[in-house]
Amino acid sequence: MSKLHNKHVFTSESVSEGHPDKVCDQVSDAVLDACLAVDPDSRVACETAVTTNFLINLGEITCSGWEQIDPEKIARQVVREIGYDNEELLFSSDNFEYLCRIHSQSGDIAQGVSEGEGLFKEQGAGDQGMMFGYATSATPSLMPAPIHYSHRLLEHLQAIRKSGQIGYLRPDAKTQVSVLHENGAPARITSVVISQQTDEIPLSKIRADLIEISRQFLAPSGLLDNATEFYINPTGKFVIGGPHGDAGLTGRKIIVDTYGGVGCHGGGAFSGKDPSKVDRSAAYYARYAAKNIVAAGIADKCEIQVAYAIGIARPLSINVDTFGTGKVDDEQIQEVLESEELFNFRPAAIINDLHLTEPDGWSYRDTSVAGHFGRDKFSWERTDRVQALQEALGVAVMQVA
Repeated sequence: MSKLHNKHVFTSESVSEGHPDKVCDQVSDAVLDACLAVDPDSRVACETAVTTNFLINLGEITCSGWEQIDPEKIARQVVREIGYDNEELLFSSDNFEYLCRIHSQSGDIAQGVSEGEGLFKEQGAGDQGMMFGYATSATPSLMPAPIHYSHRLLEHLQAIRKSGQIGYLRPDAKTQVSVLHENGAPARITSVVISQQTDEIPLSKIRADLIEISRQFLAPSGLLDNATEFYINPTGKFVIGGPHGDAGLTGRKIIVDTYGGVGCHGGGAFSGKDPSKVDRSAAYYARYAAKNIVAAGIADKCEIQVAYAIGIARPLSINVDTFGTGKVDDEQIQEVLESEELFNFRPAAIINDLHLTEPDGWSYRDTSVAGHFGRDKFSWERTDRVQALQEALGVAVMQVA
């Protein structure tokens, strides 16, 4: 792992609920929510693709109440709630063509995942692979500053659009925030990029409005200054957007979904997958453990890698890296995680610990826009293991979040 530069700029982006890929993520996760509502043991791998006035669902779903679920109705409702209800956008909730090509989960996969079946009787991992969790003390959310501010700014712009405060805003949008770091800590925002789909109006007005909104919203961060540069619709025009402007697919924004390029990524996407798929649930749990480690003051930064073999419950490996910021050796933290006393990375334990089959106060669709991490509503964002970690590692420090 390379050492941190004393002075460097790092950039991350966020994409709106109306971005074609995020339309797909939301539809896929809304189908998952519907399946879990009627059968908490559902096995779901729902994919969505969109283009001009067309949406298709495909994948594998085994759900005891599938006959109660209407995926087309779900898709149209999601698209309508996003704001694609105008035929002029050439992707409208009422008239897009819909196809469904969903079938049941493979029996070969099912026997390795379902408890009591396959070679091992304990519920095994739904796939092989490695997953990562990350946390940093750089922001109150314990997320890297560039992705934190990109997400929060875009959420603010979406709220303005939906409120009607600025009537010319359309659903498709991206934000991008570049942050100068000095000695590992955020020092200033060097630039902000916003690509916002709009009606046909003068670019000068769009730029004036969005720069003012951005400055007001980001000012409390203390990272703006007179040298911060703003680039608003830098091509000069963004009217054609959404699925008509670009095709969309589930799972194509994995870096937006996680840490904005900070740290590592295992490669697996999240949306449309039930929690037996460890590329989703174990990534959530790794964030949970990493966040508690940083919140406990044990390290300023923490990245956890966990790896699995399909059908086997116990992780093949757990690796901890605190990038030289730990109050104890990384090996000691790793031993605590491997002991399964505070954090149990077996799939059934993860699902039970985080209530992943029966979410309380959140839905999987909620995760599919503005990042899967950094928002307190999700169960994996709890910092309820702080004291236990401090006691286990003999570290008496103040909690940072």
